[in-house]
Amino acid sequence: MVFDYIEKYPLRTKQILGISYEQLQSLLSCAINRYKEIKIKQESQKIRINASGGGRPEKLLIQEQVCLCLFYLRQMPTFQVLGMLFGVSKTEANDTFHNWIPILRDILPSSLLEQISNNESDLLFVQEVLTNFRLLVDSMEQPINRPSDDKEQQKYFSGKKRQHTLKNQVIGLPEAKDIVEVDVGSRGPTADIS
Repeated sequence: MVFDYIEKYPLRTKQILGISYEQLQSLLSCAINRYKEIKIKQESQKIRINASGGGRPEKLLIQEQVCLCLFYLRQMPTFQVLGMLFGVSKTEANDTFHNWIPILRDILPSSLLEQISNNESDLLFVQEVLTNFRLLVDSMEQPINRPSDDKEQQKYFSGKKRQHTLKNQVIGLPEAKDIVEVDVGSRGPTADIS
């Protein structure tokens, strides 16, 4: 449903997924190629009793699966709503999202600090260089289900939003030339300054 809408109205892709239609097409081609590579590798390692091609066929095309993942990351609906929008169950939506996240993480570039985090000297150098820039910090809170435990409720309650949240924070260079660091899924009440 969402993918069909994007195909029908490509100019609205940025509003729905956060990337342009051209960027989506480029991402889809990379994702499909990587997905095929992974499937070929898995097939070569399998010991087969039955012929390949058996089992239940997937309900969503690969393009729709990638679109589902991007839609979730942009809009943050519940998996029940996500499943309704894509015509699958909430479990299928959850499984699809979690299957595609490692693939997308593999083909998309990581943040600047994450790329050099293994090398201590490079990390110190980049941190020193970054002190010369004014960094842009943007954060957003996404609502979560209220935890059942009282202590957990206190940890995740955000007085600003008046609900239980997780906070995502993005730090970038001026004019959004590069993403320096991304922090996803921190507790809602934590301050942005640190």
